[in-house]
Amino acid sequence: MLDHATAALFALFLWWVGTGVVLYLDGLPARTFRWSLAGSLAVLAASLYGLVLTSEGTRISDAYLAFGCAVTLWGCLEMTYFMGLLTGPRKTPCPADCSGPRRFLLAIGTSLYHELAVVVAAAVLALLTWNAPNQVGLWTFTVLWLMRWSAKLNVFLGVPNLNENWLPQHLSFLHSYMGRRPMNHLFPFSVTGGTLVATLLWVEALAVQSDPFQSVGLTLVAALLALAVLEHWFLVLPVPDEALWSWAFRYRADDEGAPPKPGARPGQRWQVERCPTRGP
Repeated sequence: MLDHATAALFALFLWWVGTGVVLYLDGLPARTFRWSLAGSLAVLAASLYGLVLTSEGTRISDAYLAFGCAVTLWGCLEMTYFMGLLTGPRKTPCPADCSGPRRFLLAIGTSLYHELAVVVAAAVLALLTWNAPNQVGLWTFTVLWLMRWSAKLNVFLGVPNLNENWLPQHLSFLHSYMGRRPMNHLFPFSVTGGTLVATLLWVEALAVQSDPFQSVGLTLVAALLALAVLEHWFLVLPVPDEALWSWAFRYRADDEGAPPKPGARPGQRWQVERCPTRGP
């Protein structure tokens, strides 16, 4: 059980630190983005190389390294979106009279290039680790990808907590594609499906304790999926999840290069007037 607890705590720590680092770097003045992106692209290449190196290993350390490299790879890809390097062809708010399928297509256009980059990264990762004994990295990346899409769809369809102040100013137009509602029809399926798969992974991890590598690998992925489900609950529950990363918001610039104003709430500068909530 100690191995399972250690793996779960490692996943929790990496999720918390990784999210905080992206939020912190994204909150710095825009003039720093070129350096952050240059560093992230180097880290991305190193993470991909690390995933290839560990794909043939079946030690417990190989499971941890593959998991860490996959989470780091994902974080670097997310930075390319939030810092404006890879977004989409549409960079304007949703028209006020737009609804239904057209609104959905316009929303896809705001992140199309980034989504394609994620697909390419997943395909490259799958090819480089094809038939390798260590698939922890690919499992981890897949969980992050699917649960991020689930969260984005739930925000599009409407949830109570949109966390608008998490978005940088150059992406503030995305608020117009979000819906604020007490609940949407997709949310119960998202959390139920995620919880069910996470439970099955936990059960399997406990069942293969004779193989420490498989057991730890499954535990890492199960813990990450459980955290992704928790993030979904943050969208609907009155929980101040921003407090978890207060250290990342603390040094956000109030405007281009200026320090935060005294007494300003972390991330306050990102608040903009949203378009009226529309149905999907």
